[in-house]
Amino acid sequence: MSNSNCGCGAGATAVAAPRVDEADQTKSRLRDTYAASANGERGFAGDRELADSHSEQLGYERSDLEDLPEGANLGLGCGNPTALASIRPGEVILDLGSGAGIDCLIAAKKAGPGGQVIGVDMTPEMVEKARANAAEAGVENVEFRLGEIEHLPVADSSVDLVISNCVINLAADKGQVFKEIHRVLKPGGRVAISDTATRSPLPPEMLDFVSTFIGCGDNTLLVDEYRSVLQSAGLRDVSVVDAGSSWVSGSDTTSCCASSGGNEGIGIDDVRHYLTSVSVTAVK
Repeated sequence: MSNSNCGCGAGATAVAAPRVDEADQTKSRLRDTYAASANGERGFAGDRELADSHSEQLGYERSDLEDLPEGANLGLGCGNPTALASIRPGEVILDLGSGAGIDCLIAAKKAGPGGQVIGVDMTPEMVEKARANAAEAGVENVEFRLGEIEHLPVADSSVDLVISNCVINLAADKGQVFKEIHRVLKPGGRVAISDTATRSPLPPEMLDFVSTFIGCGDNTLLVDEYRSVLQSAGLRDVSVVDAGSSWVSGSDTTSCCASSGGNEGIGIDDVRHYLTSVSVTAVK
């Protein structure tokens, strides 16, 4: 997710899910964090040039970014799922953790008037902001729904393509997220996801500092675990590619889940050694 990529979660068999009370507390902190982003109080919010520059580094086209209304791009991504997806005209597309609407608006343009885009986000302020951005852009083939990605407010076998940008790492139960993805996809439907992962288990001294970028770093999936979680959910032709950690920036050290204090001697290069983004594709 950003420059301050708050992400907490487990899902692989080797990673224990947080207790219910811990998961609820984390979810509450995440809502507060992203409400602050929606209100322009943190991250790249309020600095379009910086947000667009960050997104261009992730592979977004300048022309797509220029078409967006002010505030649709909050710079919260770690990849570009709309480029991974090869969106086809007329498709029904679902974006998990749609935020202020950047990927939904870009996908709606690619899907054309015969297509439909659904964004789901658990933060009311983000849903409200995304709806306003769609209205300002005059985009009619997109809608935004309030909901959690572990329990999608979407009908069975109704979606051609599921995209997500650095949000599944926030889920306490990633296995449940991918089961939901499998449920809503049509037979032959596709997955195109950018997310964060770790290349190897984090040593204790790194946990808090990495949490500055992805939240509860000790529950983040390893790159090698990611494939098995999708396969266990029934998805096939799974590809998980380590896309690198150049998106990790030292310009924002605001954590949603942990303080960044007490990390003297640990720098951005240390984080990049462990933390990366992954480009994930699969088929139902």
